[in-house]
Amino acid sequence: MSRIGKKPIVIPAGVKVDIQGTTVKANGPKGTLQISCHPAIEVKVDNGAVVVSNTAEENRDYKALHGTMRALINNMIVGVSQGFTREMRVFGTGYSVKEQGGKLILNVGYSHPLEMKIPKDIKVEIKVAATKGNEVPAIFTLSGPDKHALGQFAANVRRVRPPEPYQGKGIRYSDEHVIRKEGKALGSGG
Repeated sequence: MSRIGKKPIVIPAGVKVDIQGTTVKANGPKGTLQISCHPAIEVKVDNGAVVVSNTAEENRDYKALHGTMRALINNMIVGVSQGFTREMRVFGTGYSVKEQGGKLILNVGYSHPLEMKIPKDIKVEIKVAATKGNEVPAIFTLSGPDKHALGQFAANVRRVRPPEPYQGKGIRYSDEHVIRKEGKALGSGG
C-alpha cells in the first residue's frame, strides 16, 4: 500500500468536498476545482477528511496511482483553500513586464514585445515592472488555485527567454539558481 496514499486529507474550514462516482469536486474561498479519479481508486469523505483507497492492491501500477491520486486531491483542496503562488524574476538591461487587457506583455530583448494570454484563474501581480541594470530584476508573481495550470503557465513564461549562463539574462523562477560560466579568455596570440 502506498505510504502517501493512505494518509487522510484533512478538509479545512470553508472547503466543501463533493464526490459523485469517480469525480471529486472541491469548492472553497479561492474557487472550484474538480478531478476525475481512476476507477480502481476509491475516494470517500470520512470524519472531516478525504480518504483515498486502492481497490486493487496487488497491481503495481495501481499502487503508484494510489499515491498520485491522493497528492492530486490534496493539491486541489490546498488550492481552493489557500491557493498557490510562483514568483518570477526577469534579468537583463532594458527588460520589462506589464499586464494589459488580460495579457502578460514581455519586453525581453526581441525586436517586438511578446504577448501571452493569462489563463482565467491565474492572477498576475507585478512588483517591479522593469529591470534596473543587470543587478535589479523585474519581479512579478503568478497566483491561482490550480497548481498544474499555474506551473504550466510559469513554465511557458520562462520558455520565452530562459536564463543564459554567461551574463545571467532571462526569465527565471525566484528560487532558481543559474550556474554562471566564464566567457572566452584572451589568449596570447602566437
